[in-house]
Amino acid sequence: MLGIDLSGKRALVAGVADAGGFGFAIAKALAEAGARVCVASWPPAMGIFETMLKRGKFDDARRLSDGSLLEFERIYALDAAYDEMSDVPEDIRTNKRYAERGDFSIGGLARAWQSDFGDDSLDILVHSLANGPEVAKDLLDTSRKGYLAALSVSAYSLVSLVNRFGPLMRKRGSVLSLSYLASQQVIPGYGGGMSAAKAALECDTRYLSYQAGRRYDVRVNTISAGPCATRAASATGIIGEYIEHYAEHAPLQEKLTLDEVAYVAAFLSSPLANGITGTVVFVDKGFHAMGMSYG
Repeated sequence: MLGIDLSGKRALVAGVADAGGFGFAIAKALAEAGARVCVASWPPAMGIFETMLKRGKFDDARRLSDGSLLEFERIYALDAAYDEMSDVPEDIRTNKRYAERGDFSIGGLARAWQSDFGDDSLDILVHSLANGPEVAKDLLDTSRKGYLAALSVSAYSLVSLVNRFGPLMRKRGSVLSLSYLASQQVIPGYGGGMSAAKAALECDTRYLSYQAGRRYDVRVNTISAGPCATRAASATGIIGEYIEHYAEHAPLQEKLTLDEVAYVAAFLSSPLANGITGTVVFVDKGFHAMGMSYG
């Protein structure tokens, strides 16, 4: 029987801070398929995440099909707004939520990974990172600072991660990110420059697939996922309306689940998808295909 087998593969999922988001669901699906999984978490949320794990608060969410619990090989600190510690403002570097986390830059994460696992040690890199501090504002009302912050963390961080982790990846490894339909169509309420950030992410996926494919022999794809009630999505303030609208108007009239996105992520990360790169894969019950819905 043909199945997704990631035995012997090692994955890094960047952007896991709780058990209710795309990043955690993808990490779990990769583990179900046999991969060893590490995660990177935003320093201000990392302490709570680690405490919840230790206290067993995530045990139900961590339960795998064989009854065992998802275990992370490593949990790293990462603030994807910074390529190196020299980029970090003093007030951030000395903040108590950051101060004890060591080098939490993208470059620091890559060096820590290399120290822990060596060269040719990464098979799957998942970018589950997004931040739009002004996402609830209309684009017309977005400040330059808010707009550039959205682009920095939500799009450029993928470029930076591939630049630093590409040399550490095994041949025909997989890089995967998460996009949204607002990159291509107007989604009222999804503001603050996040629509432009997702458009940049998809464009960069195509360029990175070519450049990283030729340079490192790795694949680069992105999933355009429909709305789910994650903590990050709640920042829009109207995520519930998005979910109901999709369920009413999509070809498949039902709510999207995190697992449905995670299973596609596992497939794209596997050798079964070795012929797929530079692609935006829609996982949204077909909503993206609709111009108008009847009935």
